[in-house]
Amino acid sequence: MKSAFSLVAALFVILSIAPALAVEEDGGDSPEMPLMEAGDITLEQFKWENRLIVVFADSPLDPSFRQQMEKLREDVPALLVRDVVVLTDTNPEGKSSLRQKLRPRGFGLVLIGKDGQVKLRKPAPWDMREISRSIDKWPIRQQEIREDLGKD
Repeated sequence: MKSAFSLVAALFVILSIAPALAVEEDGGDSPEMPLMEAGDITLEQFKWENRLIVVFADSPLDPSFRQQMEKLREDVPALLVRDVVVLTDTNPEGKSSLRQKLRPRGFGLVLIGKDGQVKLRKPAPWDMREISRSIDKWPIRQQEIREDLGKD
């Protein structure tokens, strides 16, 4: 019963916000994916503000990396609703602070909560439905959904 309520609540929030994120059919731009390269970025910069999806690969030409980025672009509004920023690191020689902390091997997808903790690691690309469902189960996201329901 509790999970059914959570699902209904999540759908309600998404549907109530969707019109604000809708793309105008008369040539309006679609929302941009919040995307940054890892470089000198640290997890602490985003703590309590954003959730992170970190996508690692040994090269930007890695088929898994390209597939993952395409899957993320398919539903940018779902990222925005969940306060997600996508970080990429395709340079193992660069030894970014994220790469040193998270220690990926080849392709890797890492989901990080607003509390700065690693919530999930995946060795293969995930679609936005799987990512959204995972994030919506996290306690802080559940609290946000409940707060959004109380505002209406």
